[in-house]
Amino acid sequence: MIDLAIFPLFFITTFIVILSPGPAAVSVTGLAAGNGFFHSLWMILGIALGNVVFFVLSATGIAALIVASPTLFTVIKWGGVAYLVYLGLSALFSKGGVLKLQQRQKKAPSLWKSFIQGFGLEIANPKALMYFAALLPQFIDLQHPLIPQLLIFGAIVFLLDVFCYSLYAYIGSKSTAFASNPRIAKWINRSAGTMLLFAGAKVAFIES
Repeated sequence: MIDLAIFPLFFITTFIVILSPGPAAVSVTGLAAGNGFFHSLWMILGIALGNVVFFVLSATGIAALIVASPTLFTVIKWGGVAYLVYLGLSALFSKGGVLKLQQRQKKAPSLWKSFIQGFGLEIANPKALMYFAALLPQFIDLQHPLIPQLLIFGAIVFLLDVFCYSLYAYIGSKSTAFASNPRIAKWINRSAGTMLLFAGAKVAFIES
């Protein structure tokens, strides 16, 4: 019988990692602040799907091959760096920035666009790929069927993504009173841009 104690341990470990503030959390908070909690759910689903992709790659062993291949990992890494830098510069220099903290408008941004942005933001960070590639082998019991274990782990990851980022979205949705102050919005966008650029720099120095 599978040791059920491994699932709470996996849950706690993954919860801490996902809840830690990062580019995805910043973007979700900002989107919710400008466009409401419901709208941000689409970005959250995009982020969760991005993590599902990484999880599946790790679970099937493809992640290990990518991490072991300097060429493939370099392509993924620098693609992620470029995307994070693009988002960071957009936040720093564009009027709206990544965090759209303007007052709510009658015509909200496309839900599909928010979903794609969330997916792209998560896929751009290969640290999640490395995390799952390193973490899963520690919890998988080879003496028992593999598929049921992976399904449970995958469900935990997806639910934690939705839960943790929904917390950030809720915080953002309650901060809309600040949206009418352009100076505050500008400061938050500058902070977000700086964090995204910092994240891009950290990804750039991940070794294969």
